[in-house]
Amino acid sequence: MSSLYFHIPFCEHKCIYCDFYSIAPNETRPEVGLPTRRFIESLKREIGMRAQEERFRVPYETIFFGGGTPSLLSRGELAEIFELLRHRFLVEDDAEITIEANPGTVGPEKFSAYRRLGINRLSMGVQSFHDDDLRFLTRIHSSDQARQCVREAYEAGFENVSIDLIFSLPGQTHDRWLSNLENAVALDPTHISCYSLIVEPNTPLAKMVEARQISLLSVDLDAELYELTIEYLAHAGYEQYEVSNFARPGFTSRHNKNYWNHSNYLGFGPSAHSFWHTQESGERAERWWNVSSIVGYNESLENGELAVSGNERLSQKQMLEEEIFLALRSDGVDISGFQKRYGRDLLSNSASDLNALISRKMAVLDGGKVRLTPQGYLVCDEICASLRI
Repeated sequence: MSSLYFHIPFCEHKCIYCDFYSIAPNETRPEVGLPTRRFIESLKREIGMRAQEERFRVPYETIFFGGGTPSLLSRGELAEIFELLRHRFLVEDDAEITIEANPGTVGPEKFSAYRRLGINRLSMGVQSFHDDDLRFLTRIHSSDQARQCVREAYEAGFENVSIDLIFSLPGQTHDRWLSNLENAVALDPTHISCYSLIVEPNTPLAKMVEARQISLLSVDLDAELYELTIEYLAHAGYEQYEVSNFARPGFTSRHNKNYWNHSNYLGFGPSAHSFWHTQESGERAERWWNVSSIVGYNESLENGELAVSGNERLSQKQMLEEEIFLALRSDGVDISGFQKRYGRDLLSNSASDLNALISRKMAVLDGGKVRLTPQGYLVCDEICASLRI
């Protein structure tokens, strides 16, 4: 399976915790606005240039518009992208096409326009159903707007709606986080993503922590809230298919799973990453990423050059290790498939790390796959960092 990713780098406001590349209106000169027109032309140039490469002439089964806040683009701007995209690339008829949409930037008219463009999945950046949490996170919407946004999406005919939530906010209790989960489930989304608040370097949140303006939750309480998340959503009928992602049966994100399955994806826009390999020809995998600057991105493409700022070739050993780590984060390591690809039986040695995980009940062997248990998901990062292959 191959995927397309589009990074739309615009936001109405930069949230205190976010370290993704994005730009917001100039606070001192709000009349300047966002340079969407020049960006759209650059993006179209990048699409045209990549479409000329033979290796990218394959069917694409998922498309994802992320950011930033891609729902800030107008219907006309998105229509330009889709028209060129479908003309230059082979997009499957049943492709999963997702757009991230923040409450406060969308409504019934935009939802209807998205449907006409072929977008069939929404990823809503709700984050919390408590207004004081939203103010702390510097989100632009209220909890009532978030609820209304989800309802309007369903009324517009969407059948696949995902909600993002953040836990482990300063001062958060079990009951307060539970109420977030209850509010989310009450809206009946098909998919819920729950992320622990991470303090990324050089963000306003990091500066607040360094200045001791806020105190983070303990590691133990963070783990308890994560356990609560797994238990509550399982009881509500959501299957955990990745560390942070839960879905109703039949609604796992095909795009997300593509990342975890080590499949090919082609990224467009400033800071977008790509990964590509062709197993049939024996090529080594390649990863590359675009410059994290809309100015540099535009200038490169206007000069007829791709805006790539770095790349790496992955050895077979790197591919092997990444495949195991990514699989453990999601639906498990396929033991038979791994042996066919790399000639290694991961369970032949009773003292292997995977067997040790099984004996400690951190993982199970299920249907030919080694999968992490809820206890294993709790310490997934530690497991992946220490695993010896």
